[in-house]
Amino acid sequence: MLYLPGNNPSMLVRGHLFGPDGIIMDMEDAVPLSQKDAARIMISRFLKRGDFGSVEVTVRINGADTPFWKKDLEAVIPYKRLDGIRLPKADSVQTIKDVDEELSILEDKYGIPQGHTKIFCILETAYGVWHAYDIATASKRITAILPGGEDLVADLRTSRSQDGIELEWTRKMIVIAARAAGVNAIDSMFPRVSDDEGLRKDAELSKQLGFDGKSVIHPNQIPIIHEVFTPTEKEIEKAQRIIAAAEDARKRGLGAVSVDGRMVDIPVVRRAEYTLVKAGLKKEGE
Repeated sequence: MLYLPGNNPSMLVRGHLFGPDGIIMDMEDAVPLSQKDAARIMISRFLKRGDFGSVEVTVRINGADTPFWKKDLEAVIPYKRLDGIRLPKADSVQTIKDVDEELSILEDKYGIPQGHTKIFCILETAYGVWHAYDIATASKRITAILPGGEDLVADLRTSRSQDGIELEWTRKMIVIAARAAGVNAIDSMFPRVSDDEGLRKDAELSKQLGFDGKSVIHPNQIPIIHEVFTPTEKEIEKAQRIIAAAEDARKRGLGAVSVDGRMVDIPVVRRAEYTLVKAGLKKEGE
């Protein structure tokens, strides 16, 4: 999911062409205070055009602790091409309820189906991370929770390290909360855009922890993220054999089956099914 500065028309035009799964038009950190109004107008016009191919389209609005957020929502909600908003500093249940209520008012105003606009919650304080499950279940609109980056590190009274050890527990907590709440977990961006090796290691850790995807701040990071998160041919082939073996055992009335010398039970089958979902060979829930 690629961040695009909301005050950069060139990036807004071309962002979806770099092959991300989603774009995030940013009104918050990427936009200086003096250009907030200009970015809001520019993003609104691009949403009206709706020319983003098949990618998911979201907008990161300014936080609900700023005087900008209601204007931000007013500018973007009228357009059905918008799939959702990224809400920074989504660190309390009350914040989620306030934003949810405003979205409902605006959807009614502009004839948008109720609940169409999803919320991606960015948890940027220790309090928010600690209450991740409560936040993730505060609205039916919530589709994902994400760990914050620099703001969260600052709230933890530490600094960014090369290996990101300071956010390790936070990332684990958010994955657990997301799974418990039934929403997605999207990992935060990797800040060093020229460090491909570091990005790959960080993405591999994200995948191993259970994240569903990762945000990026530069188009050059997209291929590495896709390579890490997309199942390999070997993983796909094994998943297919596991599902086939389990189905065969079910038809023959067998309680257990072995694949590659390992007992296949329900959790193993579920993981295999999810592998095929990520590979685009199966729809979730089938």
